[in-house]
Amino acid sequence: MKRKHALWIAVAVGLAAAAFAWAFAPRPLPVEAAEVRRAPFEQTIDEDGKTRVRERYVISAPTSGRLARIRLDPGDPVFAGKPVAQLTPTAPALLDARTVRELQERVGAAEAALRQARAEAARAEAAAAQAHADLARLRKLEAEGFVSAAAREQAELAARVQARAAEAAGAAALAAEHNLAQARAALLRARELPDGAVRAAALPVISPIDGRVLRVLQESEAVVAIGTPLVEVADPADLEIVVDVLSTEAIRIAPGAPVRIDAGGLKLEGRVRRVEPAAFTKVSALGVEEQRVNVIVDFASSPAQWRQLGDGYRVDVRIVVLAKPDAVVAPVAALFRHDGGWAAFVVEEGRARLRPVKLGARSALEAWIEAGLNPGERVIVYPSDSVADGKRVSIVRGAK
Repeated sequence: MKRKHALWIAVAVGLAAAAFAWAFAPRPLPVEAAEVRRAPFEQTIDEDGKTRVRERYVISAPTSGRLARIRLDPGDPVFAGKPVAQLTPTAPALLDARTVRELQERVGAAEAALRQARAEAARAEAAAAQAHADLARLRKLEAEGFVSAAAREQAELAARVQARAAEAAGAAALAAEHNLAQARAALLRARELPDGAVRAAALPVISPIDGRVLRVLQESEAVVAIGTPLVEVADPADLEIVVDVLSTEAIRIAPGAPVRIDAGGLKLEGRVRRVEPAAFTKVSALGVEEQRVNVIVDFASSPAQWRQLGDGYRVDVRIVVLAKPDAVVAPVAALFRHDGGWAAFVVEEGRARLRPVKLGARSALEAWIEAGLNPGERVIVYPSDSVADGKRVSIVRGAK
Protein backbone atom coordinates (compact mmCIF):
# COMPACT_ATOMS: atom_id res chain seq x y z
CA MET A 1 0.00 0.00 0.00
CA LYS A 2 2.80 2.32 0.85
CA ARG A 3 4.43 1.70 -2.53
CA LYS A 4 1.16 2.31 -4.36
CA HIS A 5 0.59 5.48 -2.37
CA ALA A 6 4.10 6.71 -3.20
CA LEU A 7 3.48 6.00 -6.91
CA TRP A 8 0.36 8.14 -6.92
CA ILE A 9 2.22 10.92 -5.19
CA ALA A 10 4.98 10.78 -7.83
CA VAL A 11 2.43 10.90 -10.65
CA ALA A 12 0.70 13.90 -9.05
CA VAL A 13 3.98 15.71 -8.59
CA GLY A 14 4.90 15.03 -12.25
CA LEU A 15 1.59 16.31 -13.49
CA ALA A 16 1.89 19.42 -11.33
CA ALA A 17 5.39 20.07 -12.65
CA ALA A 18 4.22 19.62 -16.25
CA ALA A 19 1.29 21.97 -15.69
CA PHE A 20 3.60 24.51 -14.09
CA ALA A 21 6.04 24.28 -16.98
CA TRP A 22 3.24 24.58 -19.54
CA ALA A 23 1.71 27.57 -17.75
CA PHE A 24 4.94 29.53 -17.64
CA ALA A 25 6.46 28.37 -20.92
CA PRO A 26 6.73 31.14 -23.59
CA ARG A 27 3.92 30.91 -26.13
CA PRO A 28 4.19 31.70 -29.83
CA LEU A 29 3.47 35.33 -30.63
CA PRO A 30 0.31 35.70 -32.77
CA VAL A 31 1.07 37.64 -35.96
CA GLU A 32 -0.55 38.49 -39.26
CA ALA A 33 1.24 37.40 -42.40
CA ALA A 34 0.94 37.87 -46.15
CA GLU A 35 2.42 35.94 -49.03
CA VAL A 36 5.17 37.30 -51.24
CA ARG A 37 4.10 36.85 -54.85
CA ARG A 38 5.18 37.48 -58.40
CA ALA A 39 2.90 39.99 -60.11
CA PRO A 40 2.91 43.19 -62.17
CA PHE A 41 3.97 46.24 -60.18
CA GLU A 42 3.00 49.86 -60.79
CA GLN A 43 4.17 52.91 -58.91
CA THR A 44 1.55 55.62 -59.19
CA ILE A 45 0.83 59.17 -58.11
CA ASP A 46 -2.74 59.28 -56.80
CA GLU A 47 -4.62 62.59 -56.86
CA ASP A 48 -8.05 64.10 -57.44
CA GLY A 49 -8.69 65.53 -60.88
CA LYS A 50 -11.37 67.57 -62.60
CA THR A 51 -12.74 67.33 -66.12
CA ARG A 52 -12.92 70.43 -68.29
CA VAL A 53 -13.72 71.23 -71.89
CA ARG A 54 -10.67 72.03 -73.98
CA GLU A 55 -12.08 75.18 -75.52
CA ARG A 56 -14.82 77.31 -73.97
CA TYR A 57 -16.23 80.49 -75.47
CA VAL A 58 -17.85 83.36 -73.60
CA ILE A 59 -20.21 85.19 -75.97
CA SER A 60 -20.42 88.85 -75.00
CA ALA A 61 -22.48 91.84 -76.08
CA PRO A 62 -20.95 93.38 -79.24
CA THR A 63 -22.37 96.80 -78.35
CA SER A 64 -24.35 98.60 -75.69
CA GLY A 65 -28.08 98.08 -75.87
CA ARG A 66 -31.18 96.40 -74.54
CA LEU A 67 -30.83 92.64 -74.30
CA ALA A 68 -33.93 90.52 -74.87
CA ARG A 69 -34.48 87.70 -72.42
CA ILE A 70 -32.28 84.73 -73.34
CA ARG A 71 -34.40 81.61 -73.76
CA LEU A 72 -31.54 79.13 -73.67
CA ASP A 73 -30.84 76.82 -70.72
CA PRO A 74 -27.62 75.00 -69.79
CA GLY A 75 -27.32 71.93 -72.00
CA ASP A 76 -29.24 73.37 -74.95
CA PRO A 77 -27.49 72.95 -78.32
CA VAL A 78 -26.10 75.93 -80.21
CA PHE A 79 -24.88 76.13 -83.80
CA ALA A 80 -22.14 78.16 -85.44
CA GLY A 81 -23.52 81.31 -87.05
CA LYS A 82 -26.90 80.98 -85.34
CA PRO A 83 -28.17 83.57 -82.81
CA VAL A 84 -28.12 82.90 -79.09
CA ALA A 85 -29.48 86.32 -78.08
CA GLN A 86 -31.04 89.50 -79.51
CA LEU A 87 -29.63 92.93 -78.67
CA THR A 88 -31.25 96.23 -79.64
CA PRO A 89 -28.67 99.04 -79.73
CA THR A 90 -29.68 102.16 -77.83
CA ALA A 91 -29.30 105.85 -78.72
CA PRO A 92 -28.01 108.48 -78.30
CA ALA A 93 -25.21 106.51 -76.68
CA LEU A 94 -24.78 104.56 -79.91
CA LEU A 95 -23.92 107.73 -81.81
CA ASP A 96 -21.74 109.09 -79.03
CA ALA A 97 -18.21 109.77 -80.31
CA ARG A 98 -16.73 107.83 -77.45
CA THR A 99 -18.92 104.81 -78.21
CA VAL A 100 -18.03 104.94 -81.90
CA ARG A 101 -14.34 105.06 -80.99
CA GLU A 102 -14.81 102.06 -78.70
CA LEU A 103 -16.45 100.18 -81.57
CA GLN A 104 -13.54 101.07 -83.85
CA GLU A 105 -11.05 99.83 -81.31
CA ARG A 106 -13.09 96.67 -80.88
CA VAL A 107 -12.87 96.06 -84.63
CA GLY A 108 -9.10 96.56 -84.45
CA ALA A 109 -8.77 94.15 -81.56
CA ALA A 110 -10.94 91.58 -83.36
CA GLU A 111 -8.77 91.89 -86.50
CA ALA A 112 -5.62 91.35 -84.44
CA ALA A 113 -7.20 88.36 -82.66
CA LEU A 114 -8.14 86.90 -86.05
CA ARG A 115 -4.57 87.24 -87.34
CA GLN A 116 -3.25 85.61 -84.19
CA ALA A 117 -5.79 82.77 -84.41
CA ARG A 118 -4.97 82.13 -88.08
CA ALA A 119 -1.25 82.08 -87.29
CA GLU A 120 -1.85 79.62 -84.45
CA ALA A 121 -4.01 77.47 -86.76
CA ALA A 122 -1.25 77.44 -89.38
CA ARG A 123 1.32 76.50 -86.73
CA ALA A 124 -0.90 73.72 -85.40
CA GLU A 125 -1.53 72.35 -88.90
CA ALA A 126 2.22 72.35 -89.59
CA ALA A 127 2.88 70.56 -86.30
CA ALA A 128 0.19 67.99 -87.11
CA ALA A 129 1.67 67.39 -90.56
CA GLN A 130 5.12 66.94 -89.05
CA ALA A 131 3.76 64.53 -86.42
CA HIS A 132 2.08 62.43 -89.11
CA ALA A 133 5.30 62.42 -91.16
CA ASP A 134 7.28 61.29 -88.11
CA LEU A 135 4.72 58.55 -87.48
CA ALA A 136 5.01 57.30 -91.05
CA ARG A 137 8.81 57.13 -90.72
CA LEU A 138 8.62 55.30 -87.38
CA ARG A 139 6.15 52.77 -88.77
CA LYS A 140 8.59 52.03 -91.58
CA LEU A 141 11.50 51.75 -89.14
CA GLU A 142 9.44 49.50 -86.86
CA ALA A 143 8.68 47.19 -89.78
CA GLU A 144 12.44 46.98 -90.44
CA GLY A 145 13.15 46.30 -86.75
CA PHE A 146 15.03 49.54 -85.97
CA VAL A 147 12.60 50.99 -83.39
CA SER A 148 10.34 49.50 -80.73
CA ALA A 149 6.56 49.32 -80.69
CA ALA A 150 6.59 51.70 -77.71
CA ALA A 151 8.28 54.40 -79.80
CA ARG A 152 5.71 53.93 -82.52
CA GLU A 153 2.86 54.16 -79.97
CA GLN A 154 4.32 57.41 -78.63
CA ALA A 155 4.43 58.78 -82.18
CA GLU A 156 0.80 57.75 -82.74
CA LEU A 157 -0.20 59.52 -79.53
CA ALA A 158 1.71 62.65 -80.58
CA ALA A 159 0.03 62.59 -83.99
CA ARG A 160 -3.44 62.33 -82.42
CA VAL A 161 -2.69 65.13 -79.98
CA GLN A 162 -1.40 67.43 -82.75
CA ALA A 163 -4.44 66.65 -84.89
CA ARG A 164 -6.77 67.64 -82.04
CA ALA A 165 -4.71 70.77 -81.45
CA ALA A 166 -5.08 71.68 -85.12
CA GLU A 167 -8.85 71.18 -84.88
CA ALA A 168 -9.02 73.40 -81.79
CA ALA A 169 -6.90 76.08 -83.46
CA GLY A 170 -9.18 76.00 -86.52
CA ALA A 171 -12.24 76.42 -84.31
CA ALA A 172 -10.56 79.33 -82.51
CA ALA A 173 -9.84 80.99 -85.88
CA LEU A 174 -13.49 80.52 -86.88
CA ALA A 175 -14.61 82.08 -83.60
CA ALA A 176 -12.29 85.03 -84.21
CA GLU A 177 -13.85 85.53 -87.67
CA HIS A 178 -17.33 85.66 -86.13
CA ASN A 179 -16.19 88.09 -83.43
CA LEU A 180 -14.73 90.36 -86.11
CA ALA A 181 -17.97 90.17 -88.11
CA GLN A 182 -19.97 91.14 -85.02
CA ALA A 183 -17.67 94.06 -84.26
CA ARG A 184 -17.83 95.34 -87.85
CA ALA A 185 -21.62 95.00 -87.90
CA ALA A 186 -21.93 97.03 -84.70
CA LEU A 187 -19.64 99.75 -86.06
CA LEU A 188 -21.50 99.85 -89.39
CA ARG A 189 -24.83 100.22 -87.60
CA ALA A 190 -23.45 103.12 -85.56
CA ARG A 191 -22.16 104.93 -88.65
CA GLU A 192 -25.43 104.44 -90.54
CA LEU A 193 -27.62 106.09 -87.90
CA PRO A 194 -28.25 109.74 -88.98
CA ASP A 195 -28.16 112.60 -86.45
CA GLY A 196 -29.32 110.76 -83.35
CA ALA A 197 -31.99 108.67 -85.08
CA VAL A 198 -32.77 105.39 -83.40
CA ARG A 199 -33.29 102.11 -85.18
CA ALA A 200 -35.33 99.50 -83.37
CA ALA A 201 -33.95 96.54 -85.34
CA ALA A 202 -32.43 93.92 -83.07
CA LEU A 203 -28.84 92.85 -83.55
CA PRO A 204 -28.40 89.04 -83.36
CA VAL A 205 -25.62 87.77 -81.12
CA ILE A 206 -24.38 84.60 -82.75
CA SER A 207 -22.55 81.49 -81.58
CA PRO A 208 -19.01 80.90 -82.88
CA ILE A 209 -19.19 77.06 -82.67
CA ASP A 210 -21.41 74.03 -82.70
CA GLY A 211 -21.80 72.90 -79.11
CA ARG A 212 -23.93 73.29 -76.01
CA VAL A 213 -24.65 75.98 -73.48
CA LEU A 214 -22.58 75.66 -70.32
CA ARG A 215 -23.90 78.72 -68.49
CA VAL A 216 -26.28 81.59 -69.14
CA LEU A 217 -24.52 84.56 -67.58
CA GLN A 218 -27.24 87.16 -68.28
CA GLU A 219 -30.64 85.55 -68.55
CA SER A 220 -33.07 88.37 -67.85
CA GLU A 221 -33.87 91.29 -70.14
CA ALA A 222 -31.61 94.21 -69.28
CA VAL A 223 -29.65 97.14 -70.65
CA VAL A 224 -26.09 95.89 -70.99
CA ALA A 225 -22.80 97.57 -71.72
CA ILE A 226 -20.53 96.62 -74.56
CA GLY A 227 -18.53 93.49 -73.72
CA THR A 228 -20.96 92.17 -71.09
CA PRO A 229 -20.69 88.34 -70.91
CA LEU A 230 -23.97 86.75 -71.97
CA VAL A 231 -23.58 83.02 -72.62
CA GLU A 232 -20.76 80.49 -72.18
CA VAL A 233 -20.69 77.71 -74.78
CA ALA A 234 -18.42 74.75 -75.53
CA ASP A 235 -18.34 71.29 -77.04
CA PRO A 236 -18.89 68.99 -74.01
CA ALA A 237 -17.67 65.97 -75.97
CA ASP A 238 -14.19 67.51 -76.19
CA LEU A 239 -13.06 66.86 -72.60
CA GLU A 240 -9.73 66.65 -70.84
CA ILE A 241 -8.71 66.19 -67.20
CA VAL A 242 -6.60 68.62 -65.18
CA VAL A 243 -4.81 67.26 -62.11
CA ASP A 244 -2.73 69.38 -59.77
CA VAL A 245 0.14 67.41 -58.23
CA LEU A 246 3.01 68.38 -55.95
CA SER A 247 5.91 69.89 -57.85
CA THR A 248 8.23 67.29 -56.28
CA GLU A 249 6.13 64.56 -57.89
CA ALA A 250 5.53 66.35 -61.19
CA ILE A 251 9.19 65.94 -62.16
CA ARG A 252 8.61 62.15 -62.30
CA ILE A 253 5.69 62.41 -64.73
CA ALA A 254 6.42 62.20 -68.44
CA PRO A 255 4.07 63.00 -71.35
CA GLY A 256 2.48 59.81 -72.59
CA ALA A 257 2.42 58.16 -69.14
CA PRO A 258 -0.63 55.90 -68.69
CA VAL A 259 -3.34 57.05 -66.28
CA ARG A 260 -6.00 55.03 -64.47
CA ILE A 261 -9.22 57.04 -64.04
CA ASP A 262 -12.05 56.33 -61.61
CA ALA A 263 -15.11 58.47 -62.23
CA GLY A 264 -17.61 57.40 -59.60
CA GLY A 265 -17.03 53.70 -60.27
CA LEU A 266 -16.55 54.20 -64.00
CA LYS A 267 -13.11 52.75 -64.83
CA LEU A 268 -11.37 54.57 -67.68
CA GLU A 269 -7.91 54.86 -69.22
CA GLY A 270 -6.01 58.02 -70.08
CA ARG A 271 -2.64 59.41 -71.15
CA VAL A 272 -0.68 62.39 -69.88
CA ARG A 273 -0.62 65.01 -72.62
CA ARG A 274 1.27 67.81 -70.92
CA VAL A 275 2.92 68.75 -67.64
CA GLU A 276 2.63 72.51 -67.35
CA PRO A 277 5.97 74.29 -66.89
CA ALA A 278 4.86 76.70 -64.15
CA ALA A 279 3.87 75.83 -60.59
CA PHE A 280 1.44 77.68 -58.32
CA THR A 281 0.91 77.93 -54.58
CA LYS A 282 -2.04 76.13 -53.04
CA VAL A 283 -3.00 75.91 -49.36
CA SER A 284 -3.82 72.36 -48.26
CA ALA A 285 -6.66 71.36 -45.95
CA LEU A 286 -4.16 71.44 -43.07
CA GLY A 287 -3.20 75.03 -43.86
CA VAL A 288 0.18 74.16 -45.40
CA GLU A 289 1.35 76.04 -48.48
CA GLU A 290 2.24 73.66 -51.30
CA GLN A 291 3.74 74.16 -54.73
CA ARG A 292 1.53 72.42 -57.26
CA VAL A 293 1.72 71.79 -61.00
CA ASN A 294 -1.15 71.12 -63.40
CA VAL A 295 -0.96 67.86 -65.36
CA ILE A 296 -3.26 67.62 -68.39
CA VAL A 297 -4.67 64.16 -69.19
CA ASP A 298 -6.43 63.00 -72.35
CA PHE A 299 -8.94 60.15 -72.35
CA ALA A 300 -7.62 56.98 -74.00
CA SER A 301 -10.90 55.11 -73.59
CA SER A 302 -13.51 55.43 -76.33
CA PRO A 303 -15.84 58.46 -76.07
CA ALA A 304 -18.81 56.13 -75.63
CA GLN A 305 -17.38 55.05 -72.28
CA TRP A 306 -17.16 58.57 -70.79
CA ARG A 307 -20.03 60.36 -72.51
CA GLN A 308 -21.81 60.63 -69.11
CA LEU A 309 -19.10 63.01 -67.90
CA GLY A 310 -19.37 66.76 -68.27
CA ASP A 311 -17.39 69.90 -67.56
CA GLY A 312 -16.09 70.24 -63.99
CA TYR A 313 -16.72 66.63 -62.88
CA ARG A 314 -14.49 65.25 -60.11
CA VAL A 315 -12.47 62.10 -60.87
CA ASP A 316 -9.80 60.05 -59.10
CA VAL A 317 -6.65 59.52 -61.15
CA ARG A 318 -3.60 57.29 -60.73
CA ILE A 319 -0.68 58.40 -62.89
CA VAL A 320 1.71 55.52 -63.56
CA VAL A 321 5.34 56.67 -63.19
CA LEU A 322 6.93 53.21 -63.04
CA ALA A 323 5.66 49.88 -64.40
CA LYS A 324 7.29 46.46 -64.12
CA PRO A 325 5.24 43.63 -65.65
CA ASP A 326 6.99 40.82 -63.74
CA ALA A 327 8.16 41.67 -60.23
CA VAL A 328 8.45 40.15 -56.76
CA VAL A 329 5.80 42.03 -54.79
CA ALA A 330 5.32 42.27 -51.02
CA PRO A 331 3.04 44.40 -48.84
CA VAL A 332 4.48 47.75 -47.82
CA ALA A 333 3.18 47.03 -44.30
CA ALA A 334 5.76 44.24 -43.95
CA LEU A 335 8.79 46.51 -44.51
CA PHE A 336 10.65 48.58 -41.96
CA ARG A 337 13.93 50.45 -41.71
CA HIS A 338 16.89 48.46 -40.41
CA ASP A 339 20.62 49.33 -40.31
CA GLY A 340 20.21 52.08 -42.89
CA GLY A 341 18.26 49.87 -45.28
CA TRP A 342 15.02 47.91 -45.43
CA ALA A 343 14.12 44.58 -43.86
CA ALA A 344 11.20 42.23 -43.21
CA PHE A 345 10.38 39.31 -40.93
CA VAL A 346 9.89 36.02 -42.79
CA VAL A 347 8.02 33.17 -41.11
CA GLU A 348 10.21 30.03 -41.28
CA GLU A 349 9.27 26.84 -39.40
CA GLY A 350 7.19 28.75 -36.89
CA ARG A 351 9.82 31.39 -36.15
CA ALA A 352 10.36 34.97 -37.29
CA ARG A 353 13.55 35.44 -39.28
CA LEU A 354 14.95 38.90 -39.95
CA ARG A 355 15.65 39.29 -43.66
CA PRO A 356 17.34 42.38 -45.19
CA VAL A 357 15.74 43.27 -48.52
CA LYS A 358 16.60 45.48 -51.46
CA LEU A 359 13.69 47.73 -52.29
CA GLY A 360 13.18 48.66 -55.93
CA ALA A 361 10.16 50.95 -55.53
CA ARG A 362 6.92 51.11 -53.61
CA SER A 363 3.38 52.29 -54.08
CA ALA A 364 0.69 52.99 -51.51
CA LEU A 365 0.09 49.29 -50.72
CA GLU A 366 2.76 47.18 -52.41
CA ALA A 367 6.52 47.22 -52.84
CA TRP A 368 8.76 45.85 -55.57
CA ILE A 369 11.48 43.70 -53.96
CA GLU A 370 14.66 43.40 -56.02
CA ALA A 371 16.41 41.00 -53.62
CA GLY A 372 15.91 39.37 -50.23
CA LEU A 373 12.47 37.77 -50.62
CA ASN A 374 11.20 34.93 -52.79
CA PRO A 375 7.71 34.27 -54.15
CA GLY A 376 5.70 31.98 -51.89
CA GLU A 377 7.35 33.09 -48.64
CA ARG A 378 5.22 34.61 -45.91
CA VAL A 379 6.16 37.90 -44.28
CA ILE A 380 4.80 39.41 -41.10
CA VAL A 381 2.74 42.54 -41.72
CA TYR A 382 2.62 45.36 -39.18
CA PRO A 383 5.33 43.76 -37.00
CA SER A 384 5.27 45.04 -33.42
CA ASP A 385 8.23 45.64 -31.13
CA SER A 386 7.63 42.17 -29.67
CA VAL A 387 8.72 40.49 -32.90
CA ALA A 388 12.43 39.61 -32.94
CA ASP A 389 14.72 37.42 -34.98
CA GLY A 390 14.20 33.78 -33.97
CA LYS A 391 11.06 34.39 -31.91
CA ARG A 392 8.34 31.76 -32.13
CA VAL A 393 5.22 33.04 -33.91
CA SER A 394 1.86 31.72 -34.98
CA ILE A 395 -0.04 33.10 -37.96
CA VAL A 396 -3.54 34.13 -36.99
CA ARG A 397 -4.48 35.57 -40.36
CA GLY A 398 -2.71 35.49 -43.70
CA ALA A 399 -3.28 36.72 -47.22
CA LYS A 400 -4.14 34.12 -49.78
